[in-house]
Amino acid sequence: MQTIDNFNFAGKKAFVRVDFNVPLNENFEITDDNRIRAALPTLKKILNDGGSVIIASHMGRPKKNPDSKYSLKSILAHVSELLGVTVKFASDCMGAETAQMAAQLKPGEALLLENLRFYEEEEGKPRGEFATDEEKAAAKKVTKENQKKFTQTLASYADCYVNDAFGTAHRAHASTALIAKYFDENSKMFGYLMEKEVLAVQKVMTDTARPFTAIMGGSKVSSKIEIIENLLTKVDNLIIAGGMTYTFTKALGGKIGNSICEDDKLDLALELLEKAKANKVNMVLAVDAKIADSFSNEAKTAFVPVSEIPDGWQGLDIGPKTEQIFSDVIKASKTILWNGPTGVFEFDNFTQGSRAVGDAIVEATKNGAFSLVGGGDSVACVNKFGIADKMSYVSTGGGALLEAIEGIVLPGIEAIRGY
Repeated sequence: MQTIDNFNFAGKKAFVRVDFNVPLNENFEITDDNRIRAALPTLKKILNDGGSVIIASHMGRPKKNPDSKYSLKSILAHVSELLGVTVKFASDCMGAETAQMAAQLKPGEALLLENLRFYEEEEGKPRGEFATDEEKAAAKKVTKENQKKFTQTLASYADCYVNDAFGTAHRAHASTALIAKYFDENSKMFGYLMEKEVLAVQKVMTDTARPFTAIMGGSKVSSKIEIIENLLTKVDNLIIAGGMTYTFTKALGGKIGNSICEDDKLDLALELLEKAKANKVNMVLAVDAKIADSFSNEAKTAFVPVSEIPDGWQGLDIGPKTEQIFSDVIKASKTILWNGPTGVFEFDNFTQGSRAVGDAIVEATKNGAFSLVGGGDSVACVNKFGIADKMSYVSTGGGALLEAIEGIVLPGIEAIRGY
């Protein structure tokens, strides 16, 4: 498989799929440019080799084509500033004018294409309202047929293809997976960011140093079933945190007051506990909780056993005994995966549990463990606590990382690896 380090881009035009889907405020100013910065090593390598780059990304989920609210023109100046070159802008990712701009690129130059998702062919599904299922099916067929031409056009701009957008690797879209087949195996590769993401997932899920501990937070068991089931065949310890705690607690006969709970998943929670036992996995549940009399940072609080939460109160974080239990398990681990906080960390009065978990992971990492943090809230946690740089790797891919953990082969990765 070709690697970006081994490839000489001199005189080559590279189509680089990045994830510049960055948040903008009401004045269309970037509020967090981490995704752009993460792609800079790849883009600079190509330019420094004497190649030129055609930068392609999506932004948001435009419902009409096009929508100025989602125009990548908003980020053009900042991309130019960070990259250190004046990036040209194609106001359409298709068309003769764009093809000409790509063809005229000189070594060391960069071109940013307009939002790929302004074309429904990027995702391969039609937009709009349909009177019948038959109409929708017919429209989908046409979109799929048009998608091939769309993909071929994107591929025609360049001599080689670089995928550096792990955040979209779980989507079989035109620019993330389908385009790769128009380049031979020596002309398509992962960018540096994508390489790091793939290696981090591999290190956790395949090349695992033991004990392996996964911390799974989140409010709903239902949204994490497949991940938990896959992890139960991989991990030594599975820590259940966040809102899921109370579904498991209630399933075991505990009293959870007004805490979040999926009443229709109580049997599933018990099944997962049985699977853990059968697989000799240590399923670690909270023993106490920090409870509140309302869902508010200013609420009255108390610490109680997790199975004895009074009516009118709800669990919003773990308690000190649970912090100690979780921390002890984490510190004894050699591989750690963290997905989801222990409580409502957005409220400052309910950050302590997540902070304790983060601090334990930092200590374990310092002592040689490999730690992978992924999923929006976990990443927000480590950034809020200022410990992101003390983790082995913080993933940029939310949905992509979760599907990789589930054991799903990601289309964007398969398209490059060829399997």
